[in-house]
Amino acid sequence: MNTSPYVTRLVARAPLRTVRVADLAQVYAHPRKEVRELERRGVLHRLAYGVYCAVPPEADPSTWRPSIEAATAAVATVHFGDRVPVLIGLSAARVHRALPRAIGAGYVAAPAFRRPTRLLDRDAEIRYSQRDVAALDAVLVTTDLGQALVTTTEQTVLDLARSDPRGADLDAQEAISTLWPQCDTAVLAEIAGRQRMRATFERVAAGR
Repeated sequence: MNTSPYVTRLVARAPLRTVRVADLAQVYAHPRKEVRELERRGVLHRLAYGVYCAVPPEADPSTWRPSIEAATAAVATVHFGDRVPVLIGLSAARVHRALPRAIGAGYVAAPAFRRPTRLLDRDAEIRYSQRDVAALDAVLVTTDLGQALVTTTEQTVLDLARSDPRGADLDAQEAISTLWPQCDTAVLAEIAGRQRMRATFERVAAGR
């Protein structure tokens, strides 16, 4: 029986159209071999070891790849669940169009520790930060693989400022400067108070 159409639909319906090879064991006796064949045919695209996403029907599979932010959200989602991981830091800044330059890492908050994941379709990696994801101020956005959570502009500014207290990271400082006019200071203060970042808020506000 040709199971390819079924698997294609399965992947297309998965969160962020991404699955692990292990998830296909219910369909294939030898899922890794079959998945490689689907990749060769341009149906699937390999993001990381054992993790594949669906190639859009209109795309050229020989050149297409998702944005690093979409890939980060997708890989984190297959490990932690749909709408659990949250894009943070510079990844969130890029989603909010506050950092036009490409970066070599994806940043995501997750509820448990995980070592960095090397992406296999580019020279980049996913870096996880163990956080109380439910406590983060986040919104749902549409990426080129589907919907994912990303920190709001206010949460992103506070996170970037806390991670770069001396202002030495040029990317972080550029993103903060771009995002600051879009932020609601009352929301910033509320998040800072709730997440024990009052000193961070006062420092970044004093510099504006």
